[in-house]
Amino acid sequence: MNAKARTNIFSKTGLKIPFYAVHLVAVAGVIWLGWSWTGVALALALYVVRMFGVTAGYHRYFSHRTFRTSRVMQFLLALLGTTAIQKGVLWWAAHHRRHHKHSDEPEDIHSVRQRGFLWAHMGWFLAHDHNDTDWDRIKDLSRFPELKWLNRWHLVPVVALAVLLLVIGGAWALTWGFFVSTVLLWHGTFTINSLAHVFGRRRYVTSDDSRNSWILALITLGEGWHNNHHHYQRSVNQGFYWWEFDFSYYALRVMSWFRLVRDLHRTPRHVRDIRGGDVVQAPVPELSV
Repeated sequence: MNAKARTNIFSKTGLKIPFYAVHLVAVAGVIWLGWSWTGVALALALYVVRMFGVTAGYHRYFSHRTFRTSRVMQFLLALLGTTAIQKGVLWWAAHHRRHHKHSDEPEDIHSVRQRGFLWAHMGWFLAHDHNDTDWDRIKDLSRFPELKWLNRWHLVPVVALAVLLLVIGGAWALTWGFFVSTVLLWHGTFTINSLAHVFGRRRYVTSDDSRNSWILALITLGEGWHNNHHHYQRSVNQGFYWWEFDFSYYALRVMSWFRLVRDLHRTPRHVRDIRGGDVVQAPVPELSV
């Protein structure tokens, strides 16, 4: 990592005490309570559920409009994603749309190529320069007052989750279900901004450094097929072929059977099979519920 990236990380992120405190409490809690395989199971269960809120909700629905749903389910997806503690849904979608517009270019705020690995992994997320929501990028979403409320008060569901776990299972459930699960969730999600632009294979020639990794796909419920995604953002399935497991897509398919979601936009075959140097993109459609 270059000196400029180090300066960015330590001068722009400050201490961010809550972020590091969650890590400290997770480690201290496990040491204090002792190792528990049941605790690990709880942490992983909540990891998967909240990761789905990020991958299917924040990412595939709000950022890229890859399927449609009702207004109630739209709010529930936003609420679930909010429990992942990655700030508000509108903030997240706006920053992600900016990332795709300028991927690995100077205006990309979390590019390994431009600012180093650690900055791309978590420095940008902690930086005070990026706290504001870019409303111009999410005009299709900002017309919903419930989403604007949730974006502003994104810590309310987080606190509610922590209190619920404490009431139901005491310090044990709070430690494993909230603190340990959250640390895993943060770094699992952040790998897509960092590792997925450094390690893996490139099936498609895109203008950025995106790569496909089955390991990252496993960790992130399908998001690791990152080169596929940058090749064609509009697709609800980021695993383009049957052997590319994509658990977020599988869950959305099941939800579509019960009419909870609809109009899942899959990758057209002629787009999927392109191997040349053209970057195939599709515009983000207007929000319709």
